[in-house]
Amino acid sequence: MRSNLDYKINLESVLSGFEPGDTHCWVHPKIGVIPGDPPKVVMTISTLFLEGSDIFGPIYEMRTNDLGKSWEGPVEYAGTLGRREVLDVRIMPEWNPQRATRVLWTQRPEVGICDFVPSFHAESGRLLGIGHTVYYVGERIPRERPREVAYSVSDTEGLNWTPCRTVEFPDREKFYNIGAGCSQRVELPGGELLLPASFAVGGRLPYKATVLRCSFDGRDLEYIEHGSELGIAEDRGLYEPSLVKHKGNYYLTMRADKKGYVARGDGLSFEEPQVWKWDDGEELPTYNTQQHWVVHSEGLFLVYTRRAENNDHVFRHRAPLFIAEVDPEGLRIIRDTERVLIPERGARLGNFDAASVTPKETWVTVSEWMQPRGCEEYGSDNSVFAARIVWDRPNRLSLL
Repeated sequence: MRSNLDYKINLESVLSGFEPGDTHCWVHPKIGVIPGDPPKVVMTISTLFLEGSDIFGPIYEMRTNDLGKSWEGPVEYAGTLGRREVLDVRIMPEWNPQRATRVLWTQRPEVGICDFVPSFHAESGRLLGIGHTVYYVGERIPRERPREVAYSVSDTEGLNWTPCRTVEFPDREKFYNIGAGCSQRVELPGGELLLPASFAVGGRLPYKATVLRCSFDGRDLEYIEHGSELGIAEDRGLYEPSLVKHKGNYYLTMRADKKGYVARGDGLSFEEPQVWKWDDGEELPTYNTQQHWVVHSEGLFLVYTRRAENNDHVFRHRAPLFIAEVDPEGLRIIRDTERVLIPERGARLGNFDAASVTPKETWVTVSEWMQPRGCEEYGSDNSVFAARIVWDRPNRLSLL
């Protein structure tokens, strides 16, 4: 069942510029929206070291107070949202004799935060940024390492982020490797959060996806309970989930190595995951990357990448970025509603964000990820895009 909503797409570049010899590029642009007239839009963004895999720098911030007509920044938050030395190296498997053989590294381990999403928390009036920790030894990620749900809080103006902290879990062995990076979450009346996450019990794959119920008082993010543990018995399992509420139901979309999955539930308890399919029953050819939701009071949409007719040159077919309407009853993608949201120019577009900005506009933000080397030959220049979805009818779910 479709909504008959219509919209136009206004594509803008917030940052751009890349030369073949550059050692870093911008990745992970995510936005938080502080209500107002007009709202303040805060975009956090990271740097990526191009000579490794997922080697991230500190969090930076950009902001606009005029709905994107002008932007300030980027401003670096290395002091609070950058790497820091690991003080207790016993948590690292190579250093912990109970988990593995000790290895004498020439550099001491460091920990940072990545996949950071700065969503507005209405009950406290603050931006709450949530991601997960990532451990480094020099410019590499150890093969075995813990992972924690990490967070930081801004003041009421979206400035002055607090130092990164992590969520405590009662069963630390079960949640030795748990992350909530890049996820869309839901705030409940009273301020509790439903936070989707993925975890590997004891650090052993495959991952399972779940939803954490957490409290947040404006300072501390605390675990209360978690819901269904959703998994598949192949590859790395289900991970990088995103959650949305639409017309009384909750929907969870999940990444897997070979396909994309979706499940419906009440926020904590979910039905068995299904492979994403078109409305004619054919599988949606998306794999090994994220999907995220765009929700309107009158319709539900999915943003994703997939194999297409002319994108074999793109890493894991992660461009262009598509959007299509979802039939929430059948849990299918309505094929003839699909549109290109952000075009393909050689670079991947797999790590992105979507957020309602005003009742008239929802923004999807993404950067051209400049790996592997040579993707710029197709026209990409590390543009940080904001695709503004302008609705033909107001979105009554907007905070504004």
